[in-house]
Amino acid sequence: MSQAPIAIAGPMNMATARALLERGAAALAAGESEFDLSGVDEADSAGLAVLFGWQRAAAAHGRSLRVRHLPASLVSLAEVYGVAELLPRS
Repeated sequence: MSQAPIAIAGPMNMATARALLERGAAALAAGESEFDLSGVDEADSAGLAVLFGWQRAAAAHGRSLRVRHLPASLVSLAEVYGVAELLPRS
């Protein structure tokens, strides 16, 4: 039986990046590997940094990060920066 993904809600921006990175890293260390971003209502480049930080944390634990419902703003930013192919998707 698979676990429910970790639900992330609210902004993913400079003000929340550190807490989100720490929350995700702790979840990954505890065996989680899937996040649901459908509740994210605002995202900027700090949100991309969080996603890539979670990817590094997942890799450190020998897992792949899976993310559901990537916000369009994060996908758009990743395309502008040329890193869209690196985004974790489910």
